[in-house]
Amino acid sequence: MRLFYLLTVVSLLLFAACKHADNKTGKDKGESVQMTDPLPSWNEGANKKAIIDFVTKTTTEGSTDFIPVADRIACFDNDGTLWSEQPMYFQLTFAIDRVKAMAKDHPEWHNKEPFKALLEGDMKKVMSGGEHALLQLVAASHAGISTEAFNQNVKDWLKTATHPKTGMHYNEMVFQPMLELLQYLQSNDYKTFIVSGGGIDFMRVWAEETYHIPSHQIIGSSIKTKYEVGEDGIPKLIKLPELNFNDDKDGKPVGIHQHIGKRPVLAFGNSDGDYQMLQWTTTATGYPRLGLILHHNDAEREWAYDRQSHIGKLDKGLDDASKNGWLLVDMKQDWKQVYLKK
Repeated sequence: MRLFYLLTVVSLLLFAACKHADNKTGKDKGESVQMTDPLPSWNEGANKKAIIDFVTKTTTEGSTDFIPVADRIACFDNDGTLWSEQPMYFQLTFAIDRVKAMAKDHPEWHNKEPFKALLEGDMKKVMSGGEHALLQLVAASHAGISTEAFNQNVKDWLKTATHPKTGMHYNEMVFQPMLELLQYLQSNDYKTFIVSGGGIDFMRVWAEETYHIPSHQIIGSSIKTKYEVGEDGIPKLIKLPELNFNDDKDGKPVGIHQHIGKRPVLAFGNSDGDYQMLQWTTTATGYPRLGLILHHNDAEREWAYDRQSHIGKLDKGLDDASKNGWLLVDMKQDWKQVYLKK
């Protein structure tokens, strides 16, 4: 009887200890789930829930929507999606600043458009020259130098140049909610790519450190480059004043195919320049797909623009988002904070 009593007590103690351990583990796990918000700068709502639901179902083994790691590919536009783009694309601002700095070595520019108007401060006239004028400025400021020299020019510019409205350095004007989304995807074994109409070499200088996206996962527009060996016997790559690839609009799916070789399962843009990338992503079959468009409608914290904007125009995408099943992310309503936390 005494032996039976002792065995019973021991059994009860072991059961209680195990139950306590189970409860503690469950509590800890519950606390982890409840306390760890992967998107803390996003307000609670349908869009935040849809993003988290998508990541959860596509990364949970046994789920009918599970996506193998090798196929977890997410593509993001850069200008207007990961950082601001007003009142003009930041790379264009870089090009303008470079032209001004180089003008002393190019007296012919004082009598040649669009350089003449730029040096006289007539930006309205410069912009009236359209894409051709802007390409001339980009070619003049980006070409004729080695890739190393160009990279250094970008680094130096980012250290000193500040935005006329915010007073911030341009690479500080990245969106905190988007950084969180990138990190959330990366922590769930998504391979994140930048697919931008901006220059690939311009982005590679700073984007890897900012977004934690390796330089070989950055896709963008490019000018031609040639290999040459200088008189000092050192080989260099020299940038040429000739367009190589325009990674915008229907060029984006082409760029994705050439660089990645697979369709993404998630694409995030902000303008009609991203329409084809979202279309290419979300019309594919076989896996769940998610398309997202950032709508700039917050004039107080950033800018409000869409259909009539000459930068980041959003017209067709605004009309078709709902019927295509794309999430329209409302900057004003969905984001607690806009810019990078310091």
